[in-house]
Amino acid sequence: MTTESADPIVTNSDAVAAGDDGASMDAAVARLQMPIEALLFVASEPLSIKTIAKLVRADEVDVAATLAALAQTYTDRGIVLREVAGGYRLASSPLARAVVEAYLLPPKTSLSTPAMETLAIVAHMQPVTKGEIEAIRGVNSDSVVNTLLDRNLILEAGRKDVVGRPMQYKTSPFFLESFGLRSLDDLPAIELEPGAPLELNLLASGVPQAVET
Repeated sequence: MTTESADPIVTNSDAVAAGDDGASMDAAVARLQMPIEALLFVASEPLSIKTIAKLVRADEVDVAATLAALAQTYTDRGIVLREVAGGYRLASSPLARAVVEAYLLPPKTSLSTPAMETLAIVAHMQPVTKGEIEAIRGVNSDSVVNTLLDRNLILEAGRKDVVGRPMQYKTSPFFLESFGLRSLDDLPAIELEPGAPLELNLLASGVPQAVET
């Protein structure tokens, strides 16, 4: 004797419960949009879903749904909601980059070629010492390393456990924001030809100060 499987029976109560859940979510999103938007506007760094949920005293699921709704609201607008460096923040649209740069940035705000080369080495090899950077570049890197530290694109990452205990360096959260990366996993793969310099292209509005080396 065989039995045939039947499709699950959806009762009226199940449908009502599903409708109630959807209505509850919609209500939560409507309630949270204003405070979350305000938080993102004043925040000086990306805010994680966990942090936002704690500040607005809401469930993380409701916060995630609200962020999705806000992102949709900013579609085709001058402001966008970006997920960077493990959190969310409001930013100018990439489509408006030229006009924003014209307003915000003074002349010569791009990173120099030596600085970009050094930053790429740190990003892909971190933690890395100054000696290791110089071994790749073939020139003294004191100036560019100090400049990248001043610009907060790299940070000290402790001393390496070898003779002399040289300082190691890593990229900063500001580096992730500047390049529009959610994490280091988003770094592009390097396909380097012999003699070709390491290079990264800024994806955001640019670094706020020039790097001259």
